[in-house]
Amino acid sequence: MRVARIFPVALLGFLGLLAVDPVAAQNSVNDELITDLNLTLLYAAIPISILVEAVLIYAVVKFRGNDDPKPTQENRRLEITWTVATAIVLLFVGFASYQVLAVEEVGNPVDSEERLEPTVSEDLEGAVGPYPDEEDAVEIEVEAYPYAWSVTYEGTEVQTMNEIRIPTDRPVYFHIYSSEWLHMLHVPDMGIKQSAFVGQYNTVKTEAYQTGSYQFYCTEYCGVGHSQMNGEFIVMEGEEYDEWLEEQQSSE
Repeated sequence: MRVARIFPVALLGFLGLLAVDPVAAQNSVNDELITDLNLTLLYAAIPISILVEAVLIYAVVKFRGNDDPKPTQENRRLEITWTVATAIVLLFVGFASYQVLAVEEVGNPVDSEERLEPTVSEDLEGAVGPYPDEEDAVEIEVEAYPYAWSVTYEGTEVQTMNEIRIPTDRPVYFHIYSSEWLHMLHVPDMGIKQSAFVGQYNTVKTEAYQTGSYQFYCTEYCGVGHSQMNGEFIVMEGEEYDEWLEEQQSSE
């Protein structure tokens, strides 16, 4: 292979990767933010990977017949260049990540005087309520215990076991806690993952875009029944969710 052919082939491969759109419809704002960050870092990593591989192939081809290789002598310009380049890459990754972590759907809501009091049943610290302008916000309390999930819906006595239902296009606040020991709620398809602490609420926020049925799990090993601690996460249209909640209240 001639060295002159390496760079056109590498460039063609890079352009081919950019031409393919691997992004499917996002299920929630959490999923969208995380996916966008992953793609941003991927597109930054592709040219760096191609450059490194091109230099590697160039060195292998150019020096393949060298039976007496010599170590690289001190090259201050080269050392400064790769140090600065590494710093730029790290700064870019840090800045891109911070922009996502600063969004409360990923970095968790922070309590403030501007927020409303959260609707919870236990006298525990840590729960964070919605903003006053989020009039259609939904609050859901999730209790983890060995080895199941109990879900209570705001302002009602409606409870579900190992099943969570939420509406689309509304802010949803999950107030999660554990009654026994540490657990963790994870809904991979929604980009939701939050620990359930004993004696403390942990609030996570989301807003769903797509209706559908997904699975959720406990991803913190919690004992012999850990593998059975899962359930169904159902996203419904807003009106359908309201009708379901009213039906459950009537049956209660």
